[in-house]
Order: sequence, then C-alpha cells, then structure tokens
Amino acid sequence: MNSKFKPLFESFSLSSGVELDNRIVLAPMTNFSSHEDGTVSDAEIAYYERRSNGAGLVITACTYVTPNGKGFPGEFAGDRDEMIPSLTRLASAIKGQGAKAILQIFHGGRSCPPELVPNGEIVSASAVAEEKEGSVVPRALTDAEIEGIIRDFGETTRRAIEAGYDGVEIHGANGYLIHQFFSPHSNRRDDRWGGDVNKRMTFPLAIVDEVKRIVAEHAKQPFAVGYRFSPEEAETPGISMDDSIQLVNTLADKGLDYIHVSLMDFWSASRTMDDNRPRIEIILETVGGRTPVMGVGSIHTADDALKALETGVPLIALGRELIVEPDWVGKVADGHESEIKTTLTKDDQERLVIPDPLWNAIINTPGWFPVV
Repeated sequence: MNSKFKPLFESFSLSSGVELDNRIVLAPMTNFSSHEDGTVSDAEIAYYERRSNGAGLVITACTYVTPNGKGFPGEFAGDRDEMIPSLTRLASAIKGQGAKAILQIFHGGRSCPPELVPNGEIVSASAVAEEKEGSVVPRALTDAEIEGIIRDFGETTRRAIEAGYDGVEIHGANGYLIHQFFSPHSNRRDDRWGGDVNKRMTFPLAIVDEVKRIVAEHAKQPFAVGYRFSPEEAETPGISMDDSIQLVNTLADKGLDYIHVSLMDFWSASRTMDDNRPRIEIILETVGGRTPVMGVGSIHTADDALKALETGVPLIALGRELIVEPDWVGKVADGHESEIKTTLTKDDQERLVIPDPLWNAIINTPGWFPVV
C-alpha cells in the first residue's frame, strides 16, 4: 500500500461499540432486484457479496417498514416478522465477506408508486404532491397513523437485531417520508407534527428516540444507529441550510453513531446560505465532534477519498464507485490504486455481478453512470 493512503485503512470505533476495519463505506443504493413478495433475491445476495469484501461498513438499500411505505419495484421488505429469514440472509452474506452490515430503514411517503402500496393510497405529512409530472396528491396522515409508523420503524429495528445486523440507518433524506415531515414544502400541518422548523423535527426525532429505545431493549451486543439527511431541497418553500443546521445540531446530541450527509457532490456549496464553504464543512462545524459525520458524493479515486477524509469526516461512503469498481478497497490496499476503473461498458454486467433490473437502470438512465 502507498503509505499516504494508510488513513483510509485505520480502524474506527462507533459509539455503540461497533468496530470498523477501515473508513470506507458502501453507500445505500436501491437495486430494484428483490422478489415481489419482498424477499431478497439470489441476484441481490451475489451483488452484495461482490462488494462486501473490502469496505469496513455496508449500508443496504432501503427496506420499507410498513406496507404503504414501499417506494420502489423490487424493494425488499422489513415490515413483518415473516421477513426476518430474508433479512438474515442478506446480513449473513455481507458479514461473511468481513464487512459490518447496516440495514437502512425507510418509508417512501408521497414518493411511493400507487401500484406498490395497498389500495393505491399514497400518504404523507400533508396533501401536497411532488413537483414533478404525474405526481399523485397524497392523503395527510392522521395523528394515530403517524404514531403507528413511528412504532413500525422500531419494529423493523427489532427485526434487524434478530436478523444479525450491526445497526440500522434511518433514511431521513432524498425526499422520502421523514424528509417530507421536515420539509416546509410537503409539511403544511398546524398540529404537533408541523409548523416552524422545531415542530417539523418532531417526527424525525420521535423515530430516532423509538429506534434507540428498541435497541436498548433488544440488542444484546453493539448495535449502531445512524441517520441520513439531505441538507437542502430545490422546492419553494423548501429545506434550507439553516433548517438543516438546526436539525444537525439537535441530532448531534441524540447519541447517534453517525450522521450521513446525502450529497451528489461531497464538495458542493449551499444554495441557500451566503457561505461559500462546502456544505460538509458547515455541517462538521455545527456537529463540533459530538457525532461522527459520514460523507458521500462523487468520490472516485483514492486521492479523492483521502482529500475528503482530511476535512475531518471520519467515514467516506462510496456508491456508484463500488458498483463500477467492486475491488476499489482491495486495489488501494494492495498498492494498485492506479488500476481502479472509473467507467464501465455495456459488456460489464456479468463481471461486475449486477442484477438485471439495476443493470437496465444503469444502461438506460443517461448521465447516471459513466458508461463508455
């Protein structure tokens, strides 16, 4: 190994006691490849095994915590105890390759396709549709339903513990239900679940508290809890950087194992603040060392990862990069970082062990992946 990359391979201890072998994380990415009944497929297992033999931590694609939260075709389920064997199979595949396994837990809210949820009924914080063509106006959840979904996040966490995961990541990013409650665009409520920025935090924080309560009650060994969020959104009114600073400041005192900043570009600057620094630096300053911050976004090479680590972010997540180059970590460890592939071709599916639905999305979504 080139000695300058040693910091990427230093071990890291999460506050829960989960020990990571290195600083590289497989980011959570939907692969559309589970069975219709919500169980994990053989193709998914092979895909994760191919990418779990180098990263210190693997975060799965999101699993839905309740039937009306299924956000994608081919998404695997965590909403009932019958899914524990399926969840166990995935955790075992990841851990069998040496990585720690984190289950990302999720509700799609107004982003769910009607054909994937019971009776085609889409729900959200308020009856406000997404700003995109063909969007359905969701039904606003009742107080009792909101309480039920909070419990569902806890119950899926219990299943993750029973299935052998090393932790869960609460998916509060990318426009899904938790994000929808925090956003002034999608949350127009005037009860205890909506209003000013502090009231819009009520639902996300209630989920954090419930998940942590379940972990304290059920986990017999170290079990991590992370939280993923998107710092800003394009809608007006939308989540601003100031809103997110307040959220992060609160989350940093919640005893989480990490806060995961969902960005397309690690170094991107704020759209809503008069501060030209990268958003990740503003977030690190806000957190002030109280909780580890995980960064992600267009980190392609070992030099990119090292530069990101030098900001003070202790964990670097790679998404598309580990799809294109499953041996990314091994090549850096062996001193072959110059051989890391950063593009793929239409003939690479079998070599890269990518399931058909994900491969079709990669090939047919221009600009998403560097296909040459």
